[in-house]
Amino acid sequence: MAEETRTTYGARVVFVVAGLAVIVWGMHAAQSILVLLLLAAFFSVVGAPSVFRLERNRVPPVIAVLAVVLGMMGLGVAIAMLVGTSLNDFYGALPTYQERLQTEMGALLAWLEGLGVKISRKAVTELVDPGAAMRLVAGMLSGLGTALTNVFLILLMVIFILLEASSFPLKLRTAIGNPEASFAGFNKFTEDLKRYLEIKTLISAATGIIVAVWLSILGVDFALLWGLLAFLLNFIPNLGSIIAAVPAVLLAFIQLGLGTALLSALGYVVVNVAFGNFIEPRLMGRKVGLSTLVVFLSLVFWGTVLGPVGMLLSIPITMTLKLALEGNDDTRWIAVLLGPAIADQASRSTDAPQEDTGGSPS
Repeated sequence: MAEETRTTYGARVVFVVAGLAVIVWGMHAAQSILVLLLLAAFFSVVGAPSVFRLERNRVPPVIAVLAVVLGMMGLGVAIAMLVGTSLNDFYGALPTYQERLQTEMGALLAWLEGLGVKISRKAVTELVDPGAAMRLVAGMLSGLGTALTNVFLILLMVIFILLEASSFPLKLRTAIGNPEASFAGFNKFTEDLKRYLEIKTLISAATGIIVAVWLSILGVDFALLWGLLAFLLNFIPNLGSIIAAVPAVLLAFIQLGLGTALLSALGYVVVNVAFGNFIEPRLMGRKVGLSTLVVFLSLVFWGTVLGPVGMLLSIPITMTLKLALEGNDDTRWIAVLLGPAIADQASRSTDAPQEDTGGSPS
């Protein structure tokens, strides 16, 4: 009997693994349309709170949705113009930066040789390449820009999703009668997801603005581009801030010298420590937590399956899965494994504002 049970369990594991492999292959094959759906879903979740606020102020649902979508559209056009112009200007100035880099590195190597430290100039020249430092960044921005070329289709999907979100509670009440009791876990998941993406977007925007202002004060070229990059990569905890800082700090060193590069790096450290270690955990508590290993694996996995846009959306997608797993007793253990160390979760739970345990009016 025990042998039969083990055989059944082994067969089930094989079927689950095979099913997951087929799903991943299908996602990779449908990458083009899946990326559009994910971007539309992301914009919809971010814009949904604004739509609901307008509706609570007695704005008709259609007008509320159109107002929010038009606002997103205007912001998207501004970002697209910024990305295109800044990237073109940067690549145009890249030969000049490379020449300055050789001069700066030559002076640094001469100083080290004066101290008795022997380093191969050729090896250092091959190792430090600003073009290579920008390759990953340019790939992600280019991938996002390519996906957003289908802006009309994305906007249509966002409009339909937001309109459906406005009427979905009424449909549930009509179909079920008491959806709060039947879908309590689902309601908690959707609220947690909206709260996470809303707060994370606001914190990322604040990070990008502060970085852009700080680099502008220091006189670093393309400060707005680095601010946009800091905004996008702030959705990736721990690793994202490092990836965003490297090209900007390197450019500051090439353009203005070691002192400005150190000040640029200091600005990134202060902003990310303040938001990542104090403000963000207090607003979102343990729900913000993912282990560093999970963050890295998410970047690799979603980047492989969905391309550069998958890397930018990797943490929102993984956090969505984690919140969904937390809502089920049978899968909560997986969410715990995806999260940070237990000590970190306990401290974040203590720092987080206590939720109201009383019932809220429907």
